[in-house]
Amino acid sequence: MAQLSDDCFAFGGPLMTVDEAAGLIASRLVPVDEFETVPLDEADGRVLARDVSAPLPLPPFTNSAVDGYAVRGADVPVEAEKVLPVAGRVQAGAQAQAKVLAGQAVRVFTGAPMPEDVDTVFMQEDVRLDDSGRVVLPAGLKPGANVRPAGEDIAAGAVALKAGQILRPQDVALIAAFGLAEVTVRRRIRVAVFSTGNEIVAPGAARGSAQLFDSNRFMLKAMLARLGCVVTDLGILPDDSERMAPMLADTAASHDLILTSGGVSTGEADYVRASVERVGTLVLWRVGIKPGRPVAMGVIRGAAFMGLPGNPVASFVTFARIVRPAVRLLAGAQPEALPGIPMRAAFAYRKKEGRREYVRASLRKGADGVWEATKFPREGAGLLSSLVDTDGLVELEEDITGVQPGDTVRFLPYSTLL
Repeated sequence: MAQLSDDCFAFGGPLMTVDEAAGLIASRLVPVDEFETVPLDEADGRVLARDVSAPLPLPPFTNSAVDGYAVRGADVPVEAEKVLPVAGRVQAGAQAQAKVLAGQAVRVFTGAPMPEDVDTVFMQEDVRLDDSGRVVLPAGLKPGANVRPAGEDIAAGAVALKAGQILRPQDVALIAAFGLAEVTVRRRIRVAVFSTGNEIVAPGAARGSAQLFDSNRFMLKAMLARLGCVVTDLGILPDDSERMAPMLADTAASHDLILTSGGVSTGEADYVRASVERVGTLVLWRVGIKPGRPVAMGVIRGAAFMGLPGNPVASFVTFARIVRPAVRLLAGAQPEALPGIPMRAAFAYRKKEGRREYVRASLRKGADGVWEATKFPREGAGLLSSLVDTDGLVELEEDITGVQPGDTVRFLPYSTLL
């Protein structure tokens, strides 16, 4: 199981910044150390366990980059057209023909191996054939043009993919180009998810007049699935620490991370804290983030524990900015850069210094044709429509105290957070 130190946070005290919290996560979470070998069809989205070095050069042989006519560099015309006889043809996938003599050309096709001593290819669009079937070459082509040398892309033995990469379709293609049919990856991390509170019920169940349907659990499961996790749905746990504590302990034995929604603040009706402290260690993580606080983090018998707020927008934001990096670390993935898009603000906003805030925003073109971010018209961490009807989050860092229309802000599209 992944292990998180239990001495890294102090209950109460000043608020941590988002970057301080991320640094503590990075210094204390231990990636899973179990590997498995999977076929390429199952490699997309997996975390590479070991470097992949090129077992052969790419391309493995020198070949033509275009359909055309191959000649020796010495036969490339410099000032006037030159006419050469065509000595043969080489198709892609065929063996290169015997050595081409000086003063001869050979018909070649894209991907065809280059015959010996031939090093330049004229594109078929740039030449013409005379009545005798000879090729007429124009002057001015640089010797060596339109040829892909062996190893031009990747040299044999070079590290092509590094351990910790989350494999993408293009990475899988590169592995296939090396002739490898399988790859070694870290096992998927196992995450248990549950919601808490007597005030919520599962979709499809009978709802009391003072109850809400549980939405956070389904959102969190979907976000975890996009990160390649194996997710266990524990449903909704009642506000009863006597029942909750043993379930947490049993769950920790077979999971790397337990993720909850709701019940982690300091209120007397928040039972998660008491339950975790009965079977593990919980220290409240007070992060200066809005929407978001409170967030809890701890250890239950070797498994990491993270508790998110019950309000859906706060749960979404804290998952994207706090849980997501933790999941990647547990999975053994390399740290993720989260580049924001500079965007013109089309709204005014005020905030407190020392707290990082995330404003839900949509993109539109201004009257001058420049893209700009517009703020969702209503506030509230419980407004799911503010996530559905916007395009991303404007991140306002701790030193910013306000935004005026026309200011440049950092925009994070949802596509980079999911």
